[in-house]
Formats: sequence, structure tokens, C-alpha cells
Amino acid sequence: MAGSQGIGNATAADAARAAFAPMSARRLLALGGIGLILAGMLVGDIFAVFVLHQNAAKVGENLAAAAHAAMAGDVNAVSASFQSVGTFLENRGTKVDTHVHMIAFGYLALMLAILQPWVALRESTRKKVAWIFLIGAWLLPVGVFLIHYVGLAYSPVAAIGWASIFADFGGALVIVATLACLLGIARHFRQSLRPPLEDVLLKDRSVAGRILLAGGLSLILLGFLHGAYYAGVDLYRHEGMDYSLLSQMTITAAAQNAAALDTALAGYGQLGGEKAVNIAAHAHAIEFGLLAMLLAFFQPYVSLGDPWKRNWAWVLLLGSLGLPVFVLLELKLGLLAGGIADVGGLLVIIALLAMWIGIVRYTGEIDASLPPARGEKR
Repeated sequence: MAGSQGIGNATAADAARAAFAPMSARRLLALGGIGLILAGMLVGDIFAVFVLHQNAAKVGENLAAAAHAAMAGDVNAVSASFQSVGTFLENRGTKVDTHVHMIAFGYLALMLAILQPWVALRESTRKKVAWIFLIGAWLLPVGVFLIHYVGLAYSPVAAIGWASIFADFGGALVIVATLACLLGIARHFRQSLRPPLEDVLLKDRSVAGRILLAGGLSLILLGFLHGAYYAGVDLYRHEGMDYSLLSQMTITAAAQNAAALDTALAGYGQLGGEKAVNIAAHAHAIEFGLLAMLLAFFQPYVSLGDPWKRNWAWVLLLGSLGLPVFVLLELKLGLLAGGIADVGGLLVIIALLAMWIGIVRYTGEIDASLPPARGEKR
């Protein structure tokens, strides 16, 4: 009995020791996931600075041009203006989708990294699954990004272009890899005799980990509270204004009342801005909270001094709070708030990069503290 227990403990220690080896599935997913989030946030910051506001202005200009062309009865000008609106919206949409998918796949990679000890597959198989996941997770957003530029050129399909085909293939790879992990987890829990798992990530009680867990939970709570406030106070009012302003644009254009039409267009643009900043603040607070909580689990493998880990945790939380707060203030403070929000995003990127470097630097200090494997001497 004691012998079998010792063998079980040794097996668990062996598994724990191998779990974060330099090219293990868990380490690949952790580094790849943080890398995806970093890339997605960089895309988001660049988009916010160089594309977002300029694109919104172009959409507004073309929408106004279409309304005035309709008032003048110029069908061709209306069509051309709406085509331009569609082009700008596609450009914006592909950039937003690239940003969102990179970050979402990064979160999923971190979740799968945490769950690796429960994926009952051979390590070589898990590494292949991790590579398949990461290839797909990069292929999809890159393909989506290129949709606007590649279009249907040389496509074998009339409806979608090569960029869309590769993006869909990347999504299929992510689905296959995720299903493989889920099957491995199901296989683990179907095993009647399985050794107890000693997972360092889940046992960590470091200060940096607690800061990130508490801060992340607080950010998620703030995001939920803001969402509840917006839904209760502004959502239905905005929906009513949406319908009202669109009706005013139609009626004033038909009546050829240019002044009233311009007023309705300005109101519609203001309404769009209000909805956008509220949704963005709500979403970013929750997303950053989830990111902080996920990163809390990986603090044991961030090979930095404890003071530095605490500092980077606070930097990440500061940026995570600053970005949604100042996004919400953009309508009142204008570009100043937008600039501060971008700085908040930059702080998160810097803190993430520091943690990524710390994980790369990890060389096995925690693994060395585990019980020796069978036949191994201290």
C-alpha cells in the first residue's frame, strides 16, 4: 500500500517536473497565449491611434453626403456614398476582428495551459495539439486582417477570397485542437485509477498572484456594474434615439430641409459615440479583469524577483483600470482622454511583455523543489 502510494507520488512529481519544460505543451500555450494577447493589444492600440477616429470621421462624412444626395435626388451619388461607407466599415471591421480574435485566442490558450495536467494525452501529442492551436490562432486573425486588402483576387470561390479561406482554416485548426484537449480532459476523468495531481500553478499563494486575482475580480465586478447601469439607464433611451434620429434624417431629406438634416446627422454621430464608449469601457474592464486573473496562475513561473513581479502586477492593473475609465470620458475630455486611454493600454502591454520575458527566463527553480523522481538522487 505504502509502496503503491510512493509510486503514485513519484509519478505525480515526474509529471509536474515535465509540465513546464522549455518546449512542453503548457509552456508553449502560456507563451503563445501571452504573445497573442500582446499582438492583439498592439493592433488595438495602433488602430485606436491611427485608424479608429479617422475611419469614424470618414463614415460620418459619407453618410452625410448620402443624405444630402438623397435630398437632391442624385441616385448615383447616394450609391457611391454608401459604397464608401461600406468600404470604411469593412476596413474598420477587419481590424477590430483581428484585435478581438488575437486576444480571445490568447485567453483560450492560457486556459488550456492551466488545464494541461488534466489532459490525459501523451506529452508528444499535447505538444502537437498546442502547435496546431497556435498556428490556427495566428492564421485566423492574420487572414481576417488581409480580407480588406486581398478581396476576391485569384480566389477559386466567387463569394470569399483567399484571406477568408485561410482565416476559416485557422479557425478549424483552433476548433480541432480545443476538441482534442477536451477529449483528453474527459479521458482523464474516466480513468478509474489516476494519481493525485500536484499543480504548482493552482497552489500558488504569492503576493503578485493575489494582487492579480483580487484586482482582476474587482475589474470584472466594475465592468458588470457599469454594464448593469448602462442597461438600466441608457440602453433603451439610446435605442429610442436611434430610431428617432434615423426617422428625422429620412423625413428632413424628403422635405429638403438641409439645416434639420444636418442637426439629425450630428445627433446620430453623437449617439454612436456614446454607445461606442460605453460598450468599449464595459468590455475592456471585464476582459482586463479576466486577463489579470489568468496571469495570476502563472506567477510561479515568472522568473523575476518578487518585488518586480508585484510592481508589474500593479502596472498591469493600473493600465487595465485607466483604459476603460478614460475611454468612458472621451466624449467629455476629447482627445486628451483618448490619449490617456492609449497610455493605459501601453502600460498593460509593457507589463504583459515583462511577464512573458519572465516566463521565457524560467529554468526550473520550482521543479527542482519537487520530490525526486524514482531512481533520482538529490
